Amino acid sequence: MKLKTILIIASFFVSNTLFGQTFPDATWEYNIDKTNENWDYKSLKTFRKYIIDSTHITGMMIVHKGKIIFEYGDVEENSYIASCRKSVLSMIYGKYVEDKTIDLNKTIKQLGIDDVDGILPEEEKATVQEIISARSGVYHKEGYPGGMQQYAPKRGSVKHGSYWLYSNWDFNVAGYIFEQETGKNIYDEVEAQLAKPLNMQDWDRSLQQKEGDTTISKYLAYPMWFSTRDMARIGLLMLNKGNWNGTQLISESWVDEMLKERTNYKELNTNVPVFRNSGVDFGYGYMWWLIQNVKDKRFERAYSAKGAMGQNISVFPAMDAVLVFKTKAAYRRRNSGKVRLDILKKVPTFYTGTVNN
Repeated sequence: MKLKTILIIASFFVSNTLFGQTFPDATWEYNIDKTNENWDYKSLKTFRKYIIDSTHITGMMIVHKGKIIFEYGDVEENSYIASCRKSVLSMIYGKYVEDKTIDLNKTIKQLGIDDVDGILPEEEKATVQEIISARSGVYHKEGYPGGMQQYAPKRGSVKHGSYWLYSNWDFNVAGYIFEQETGKNIYDEVEAQLAKPLNMQDWDRSLQQKEGDTTISKYLAYPMWFSTRDMARIGLLMLNKGNWNGTQLISESWVDEMLKERTNYKELNTNVPVFRNSGVDFGYGYMWWLIQNVKDKRFERAYSAKGAMGQNISVFPAMDAVLVFKTKAAYRRRNSGKVRLDILKKVPTFYTGTVNN
């Protein structure tokens, strides 16, 4: 009994004292202390003016070691997070991949996937793994816009798995496959696996509704609505390799799988010219964007969930930090690609603390 007690105390000490990690309960803690040597608060003050004057951001948080060190806008309102939904879907996949309910090696044909005007023979060979890596080689029209099919090769011209293209057909089908194979509703699983155990403050199941034009593709999208501060909980869970205050909600091995490079920045920049010379290079994992080819050690192993108009969850393991920002879609205002990348590049430069190897 004494040995068990000592081990528990030691484990608590290592996880909570050595690494200084905090997890929010019902509410977040703040560490907005201008004597905090880890952050340049003078620059953060100037950054706030930039957000106000030069962006359409409606909510932002920077979290360090589980505490808020910067907050802007309305972080409580639920709004559309656009393609960040795909990264959330990837998170809830893990449980069912690991218990073999979802077989990543199954093909579209084996799963009975068909669509309006059909699927080509070469496309039928694509696997679930290739779909969640954006490497399916299926360029069927999207029933819910938001992909980059303007850069797609001719249908049937590339071998499955051999070519990266960001296509909403893949991502919408990934949602369909999840529900078909598990018998579970995506939103119910987000609630069970993430919203409830993370004590999300603003999650509203009634806001979550599928959408899409079934005359184009029968596979619907699964839009998600989150608050900024609940997006930050997603980021903090990922930062801690799926562990939330001692409870492993997503296995560490699945987090590693999601963030394993499936496409590097060179291929991505070649296939989609809009990314070239943007100032930030991205690779791709399982529906997460990997920040690559940046010399600044503060960006090492960093990654993002990204969505249209300026929705973002970025995780910086080297700084023990999470950045989240969003633009409320109802306002019909969007941040340019340059602004989104500027924010991503600026925030790590305000960190003056020790960088983790």
